[in-house]
Amino acid sequence: MCAALYCIINAMAGSSVDTTTLCLFDVDGTLTAARQRVTPEMDAFLQRLRQKVKVGVVGGSDFEKIKEQLGADVVEKVDYVFAENGLVAYKAGKLLSVQSIQAHLGEELLQDFINFCLNYMAKIKLPKKRGTFIEFRNGMLNVSPVGRSCTQEERMEFFELDKKEHIRDKFVAALRKEFVGRGLAFSIGGQISFDVFPEGWDKRYCLGILEKDAYEKIHFFGDKTMPGGNDYEIYMDPRTTGHKVSCPEDTQRICEELFFQ
Repeated sequence: MCAALYCIINAMAGSSVDTTTLCLFDVDGTLTAARQRVTPEMDAFLQRLRQKVKVGVVGGSDFEKIKEQLGADVVEKVDYVFAENGLVAYKAGKLLSVQSIQAHLGEELLQDFINFCLNYMAKIKLPKKRGTFIEFRNGMLNVSPVGRSCTQEERMEFFELDKKEHIRDKFVAALRKEFVGRGLAFSIGGQISFDVFPEGWDKRYCLGILEKDAYEKIHFFGDKTMPGGNDYEIYMDPRTTGHKVSCPEDTQRICEELFFQ
């Protein structure tokens, strides 16, 4: 669906849109299967939802990965796109703000952290190891013991092993101990990796950006809402009404109950 048609759909909605309410969605496991493209059905549903309320997405992934999953024109299909937890923010199709982790933390801490991770991962024996073990983003580092360039089959193999052996949990525990008091926070999300960012730069970061738009209600939908999950902080934040989902179909069902009945 082209951008012009999205504009027509939203124009047809007119004053029926509740501009005081925002639905804010996690991406992986909430709008899409993990690292997969959004289905045409979900894509169409989000446009139907935009005729009722404002719609935004917030993901830990960088902007390019969000575009891969939700479409190259994602900034025109939703009202807000918050990549890297909001460190890269788009509103109404335009870039709003960008933050930099290296400027915030400094090179010395970054190198200490990267060196520790590489040394730790060198000692982990896995069925497979691929490439891109540490991915440097604007607002965070993403660490993957198996490597982000693994295939879908290798991803699932690691995910099942991780559920049994808690590889990521143990890795994060070691990092918390090593870097205690250094201003770092950790969040496990998805299937193969975890995020590292300055304290306060979890998904709640985007709520600070939204404050000036003065929404009366913000509904947040996410699947990793347990302590340690990358949706936990924003799900529990008093500024949001949190909804735990298990899959994209669950997300649509809850939205149907909230806004279409």
